[in-house]
Amino acid sequence: MNKYDEFINIAKKLNEMEIIPLLMGSVGLELVTEKSWGAQDLDIHIPGDERGWEVPPELSIHNWDDIVSIMNDMGYTLIDLHEHEFSKNGLSVEFGIMDTLPSFAGVPLEDLVIHEKDGAKYYLLSVEQYLSVYEASSKDSYRADNNNNKDVKKIEYLRSLLVK
Repeated sequence: MNKYDEFINIAKKLNEMEIIPLLMGSVGLELVTEKSWGAQDLDIHIPGDERGWEVPPELSIHNWDDIVSIMNDMGYTLIDLHEHEFSKNGLSVEFGIMDTLPSFAGVPLEDLVIHEKDGAKYYLLSVEQYLSVYEASSKDSYRADNNNNKDVKKIEYLRSLLVK
């Protein structure tokens, strides 16, 4: 299953709810850098409570019940409420909260750029914004311990793009 194509399918369903999702993680990074990062899953950020983890998971993402219904209708099963993670045919889709970007990585939401493919509207970070996110993520002890330094390679690559 092509992860980007599946994201577009999910984005179309979210657009029907007047949600424009933000494609995060390695799939989005691959689009921005035109380089394969071995994406394992789909990371999609949508509107939610800017307090993030401080809010119970069933309340932290706006319209959560509707999101669950959409994902169920698309054949996904909720496998981890805390991580807002769904699974289908070996593909994991995790939802995050885009409203945490300003406080987490210093990325203002009004600076996000809308992209469109096959009628689906979505946000995609720029190289500079991805660098801010990965630098912030690299300071997170969980990611540092569990991400095998993949973030360090991404940070170095993004910095090299900005130097050129």
